[in-house]
Amino acid sequence: MAGHIQDRWYKTETGPAGKPRRVKSDRYGSGLRYRARYIGPDGTEKSKSFPDKQKRLAEAWLTQLAADMARGQYIDPSEGRVTFQQFATTWLGSQTTDVSTITAMELRLRLHAFPHIGARSMSAFQPGHIRTWARAMKDSGIASSYQRVIFANVSSVFAAAVDDGIIARNPCRAGSVKAPKLDARKLKPWTHDRVRTVRSALPPQYATTVDIGAGCGLRQGEVFGLAVDEVDFLGGVVHVVRQVKMVGPHLVFAPPKGGKLRDVPLADSVAHALAEHITRRPPAEVTLPWKTPDGPPVTATLLFYSRERKALNRNYFNMYLWKPALVAAGVIPERVPGERFTKSREHGMHALRHYYASVLLDAGENIKALAEYLGHADPGFTLRTYTHLMPNSQVRAQQAIDSAFKGMLEAA
Repeated sequence: MAGHIQDRWYKTETGPAGKPRRVKSDRYGSGLRYRARYIGPDGTEKSKSFPDKQKRLAEAWLTQLAADMARGQYIDPSEGRVTFQQFATTWLGSQTTDVSTITAMELRLRLHAFPHIGARSMSAFQPGHIRTWARAMKDSGIASSYQRVIFANVSSVFAAAVDDGIIARNPCRAGSVKAPKLDARKLKPWTHDRVRTVRSALPPQYATTVDIGAGCGLRQGEVFGLAVDEVDFLGGVVHVVRQVKMVGPHLVFAPPKGGKLRDVPLADSVAHALAEHITRRPPAEVTLPWKTPDGPPVTATLLFYSRERKALNRNYFNMYLWKPALVAAGVIPERVPGERFTKSREHGMHALRHYYASVLLDAGENIKALAEYLGHADPGFTLRTYTHLMPNSQVRAQQAIDSAFKGMLEAA
């Protein structure tokens, strides 16, 4: 056993005959009786107190600490007293990833984790606490896909605490804890008519954003960040090298999602629409900081911009241009005065990417090429997302056999 047990209710004094004897201390009968003391790996003394009649528990605790030190698995009990919110805040401050990603993680933790588990000490977490929180998150009505992102962020905080020696195990990875499941609902791509109707309902200067989204599969920020010199009309290619992002309230230029630069085929019909757009509304030079609000200024000659000749703000565009177009097209109902538009996450501008994917798959394009065009790092993700849109293999098999047997039977 490492260290020793101090009995604070008794002290040792020298008796009349010069022999030591135990006598009651001033603390007798009050407070925690036993104090387990030991020297930690860093050379400092540490301790933990136990109540009366729990000396064996204190001894067992010290024995376990000694075993953990010998195995290199020692966790300082005092470190685990930091709350989840305190540790998560420090962890966020140490991240070196994209600023907008850090901002998004901070928002998710602040809104959906801190109010429920933020005040609990890291060492006090049990799998049951995570199960209770996950259930509360599910009952709140948050979309399952968003629940999974929040859960992953919380698990990352605990994983960092394990790496830092604050806790021994990540409670989010316990066998009894299940990450939120995605809805089994399959995405339903827009029809050609819906794409045309929404396009016609947008102001003329922004109608061509639909052509780029539905005809090239670009994300909304990539459409907003597309510059005229990145459209190769002769080569029939769009170079996707930039997006307009929001970092808090600020707009910045940044690389595409995941830093994945790519080339996307430019169909003649889309090229013609872009050429007409450029004739009607010449591109404008727009300057934004690169990646962070205090980043170096970068200038691009954008195809789409605001009335003030500035980069498009997605919040303004979605609220005052896109959703009214959805209403005009009959996709969502009219907004009730004084209230917000009906939630329409599945009908955001991202729906144009799904339409693009459905058209290419229907034409027989392979998943690997589609993943490249969409800017997905993992073709497996593309397959999982769009597998139900791929042409039915049974139909192809029937057609192939019919074709072969028809010729054989005719020859007979």
